[in-house]
Amino acid sequence: MKTRKTKIVRKTKETDILIDLTVDGKGRSDVKTGIPFLDHMLTLFAKHGLFDLKIKAKGDIDVDIHHTNEDIGICLGQAFEKALGKKEGIRRFGEKTVPMDEALVRVVTDISGRPFMNSNWFTGGVYETRDVEGYNLEYARQFFQAMVNNFPITVNVSILSSGPDMHHLLEAIFKAIAKALDEATQVDPRVKGVPSTKGRL
Repeated sequence: MKTRKTKIVRKTKETDILIDLTVDGKGRSDVKTGIPFLDHMLTLFAKHGLFDLKIKAKGDIDVDIHHTNEDIGICLGQAFEKALGKKEGIRRFGEKTVPMDEALVRVVTDISGRPFMNSNWFTGGVYETRDVEGYNLEYARQFFQAMVNNFPITVNVSILSSGPDMHHLLEAIFKAIAKALDEATQVDPRVKGVPSTKGRL
């Protein structure tokens, strides 16, 4: 099978981003976004998704991390979309439940060609506004919404339990999405062509 990999470059007046992605990787990473906590999350995203991921980003983080955070999500989504090509033979669906101590997160994904993200992140959680090194659930939501829109895929995120440590919750979310995507992007030798009755995704 041809190695599924690609490079994405995005330059705007707000950000300058380079992403190298190998879908069929070994979990290696070199991530420098200018946002230390996001570096940590994307490093473990690569590790647990078994993606090889290089990210070099510069942005106007002196103003706010929003532009850089969202634009990296855009580029990561574009990288997956380009690397997977026609998506022939992929499993398409992925599901993983991941714990991080008191945090428990379930993710179900469908490489459907339809951008949609559903989550219960803001339905009564006690700790949803807490920051970790300037990062929080809202930034994570913006990041993954940008990725989903540019893949495009369906992602459902369910926070099954959480506690006072926002780091644990965010880590469980990034790991669960990575592992669900690893499953969904794998090639199943039983699948012939594109896994859709429409003939395309």
